Amino acid sequence: MTTRGTGRFAPSPTGPLHAGSLLAAMGSCLDARANGARWIVRIEDIDTPRVIPGCADGQLRTLENYGFEWDGPVLHQSTRFEAYRAALAQLERQRRTFRCSCSRKDLAAPGDDEAAGYPGTCRAGPTKPGPTAVRFRASDGHLKFEDLFQGEQDADLRVLGDFVLERRDGLPSYQLAVVVDDAFQGVTRVVRGADLLASTPWQIDLQGALGLDRPIYGHLPLLTERDGAKLSKSRHALPLAADGFGGPVDRIAVSRALTSTLTLLSQRPPPDLASAPIKDVWKWALANWHPQALAGRKTASLSASGDKSSF
Repeated sequence: MTTRGTGRFAPSPTGPLHAGSLLAAMGSCLDARANGARWIVRIEDIDTPRVIPGCADGQLRTLENYGFEWDGPVLHQSTRFEAYRAALAQLERQRRTFRCSCSRKDLAAPGDDEAAGYPGTCRAGPTKPGPTAVRFRASDGHLKFEDLFQGEQDADLRVLGDFVLERRDGLPSYQLAVVVDDAFQGVTRVVRGADLLASTPWQIDLQGALGLDRPIYGHLPLLTERDGAKLSKSRHALPLAADGFGGPVDRIAVSRALTSTLTLLSQRPPPDLASAPIKDVWKWALANWHPQALAGRKTASLSASGDKSSF
């Protein structure tokens, strides 16, 4: 088969993979394989204060336990700081950056990387002494793109606001690192959770400033708890039953979790697939991948999997 592009899964090593991670990984892998693309894994470990030693290795073993196979070596973002500095210097020469002294408290925003609606406080220079972040000067006007699953998107970049490229502690932001590394690795298909849909206009704007190609984007339903809250490490989501942190692998439990994940991805696996060998689950999933079933779906409740204990 001729390879057409590259897809990727990029976890942060801040805790074990959970059911939401499995959904994102499986969706991105199936999308890549169905389109004749390579599928790679990247470890996004630039947020060094939150990285748990040994976690990345455990995550990779977990993926192997669940039958994932990736192409080529795993890239760790912690080896790429020079590339991020070079991109930042390019943007500074283009006068697309400015120093910002605003804290999270000042902006009442969820985080430096997600300062939606930044009011431009420091566009003319820092407004107070102390440590500063580096922000990207967002373009004016609207940005439109077609999402594989969520359809046409139209974002007002000035409403979204200027976003952080380098944090106040000197570390590169997620937005900068993901754009630089997707280009470096030739990623052409970015399939991930719908919680990152809001970041996509920023990333496309940044790609334009850096002269980088725009990947195809597809945002999968975000897995939620029964109460509608995002399933995440921060909410102490349980790790996958067959994680890579020790203990025997229950092959039936893995097949059951993979089959439940297919259901959460709006696919229709037959009931007996849950007890089939792992390789047969993957064979069925690829042969019967129908991405159109995901159209417009932004959330998927864990209760819809039919069996929360599957994970």
